Amino acid sequence: MKNLIYLLLIIALMVAGSAAQAQQPERVARIGILNNTTASGMAVLVDAFQQELSKLGWIEGKNIAFEYRFSEQNSERLSELAAELVRLKVDLIVVTGGRVPLTAKKATSTIPIVMASGSDPVAAGLVASLARPGGNVTGLTSLNQELITKRLEVLKDTVATLSRVGLLRPSTRGQLKEIRRAALALKLSLQEIDTQPDVKGLQNAFQAAKQKQVGAIMTATTRPFFAERKRIVELAAKYRLPAIYPEKGFVEDGGLMSYGADFEDLFRHAAVLRVDKILKGAKPADLPVQQATNV
Repeated sequence: MKNLIYLLLIIALMVAGSAAQAQQPERVARIGILNNTTASGMAVLVDAFQQELSKLGWIEGKNIAFEYRFSEQNSERLSELAAELVRLKVDLIVVTGGRVPLTAKKATSTIPIVMASGSDPVAAGLVASLARPGGNVTGLTSLNQELITKRLEVLKDTVATLSRVGLLRPSTRGQLKEIRRAALALKLSLQEIDTQPDVKGLQNAFQAAKQKQVGAIMTATTRPFFAERKRIVELAAKYRLPAIYPEKGFVEDGGLMSYGADFEDLFRHAAVLRVDKILKGAKPADLPVQQATNV
C-alpha cells in the first residue's frame, strides 16, 4: 500500500512538473533593425526578411520581436539609435550598408551585427576578412563596386548617343573611385551631382542634371535613394532623362531599367544564413561574409 502511495505521488509530481514546464513561456529573441532611411522606404526589404524568418519558425509575437530604429534620412541620429538598441540588450542587430554598420559596431563589440547588404566591409574596417570576420560583424555584401562598370555599359548601349552621364550621389561620396574609372574607360563625361534625398534636394539635383545637359542619369547605391525611389523615378520621367538604377525596386515603381544585386534576395539570405544561425548559437566571427550571387 505504501509503495502504491509513493508511486502515485511520484506520478503526480511528474505530471505537475510537466504541466509547469509546458506553461513556461517560450523565450522571445529580440532583433534590432537599424537603418538610416524610413520605415516605408524599407518595407519591402524588411517584409522579405521577416517572411523568410517565419519559414524557419521565427514568428513575431511568439518567439521573436523586432525593435525598429529608422533615422528618417538623418544620419546624425544613427549613433543615438544604435545606443538605444544596445541599452535594450537586443540579441542581434540587422543593418544595411553605408555608415550604418560602422555606427552599430562603434556602439557595441559584443552584440552580433548582421549586414543584410554591405559594400566593402574589409575596407571599412568592419571585418578582418570576408572568410574570417573575426569580430561581432558578419552578413552579406551587394557587390556595389564590382557592378558599377557593367551598369554604365548597359546605359551606354541603351542610349546610343550618350556622352554625358549625371550621377546622383550622396554627400558621403562613396563609390566614386570605381565610377570615375568606369566612365573614363567608356569615354563618358561623368557629371557628379551632390544630392540630398528629400523633396527639395532631389528636385534640385534633376534641375542641375538638365543644366549640365546630361543625356542620362544613374544613382549611387544607397538606402536613402532606395527609400525615395518612387520620387526619383517620377522626376526622371518629368525631365525626360533615361536612367539606370542599382536595384529592381526602382523598375517596379516605374523606372526604365536596373542592373545590380537583388536586395530582397540578400535580405532573405541574411535571415536564413546568418540571423537564424546566430540565434541558434553560431558566432558571427565564424560565419564568413557572403557576396551576392543573384544579379
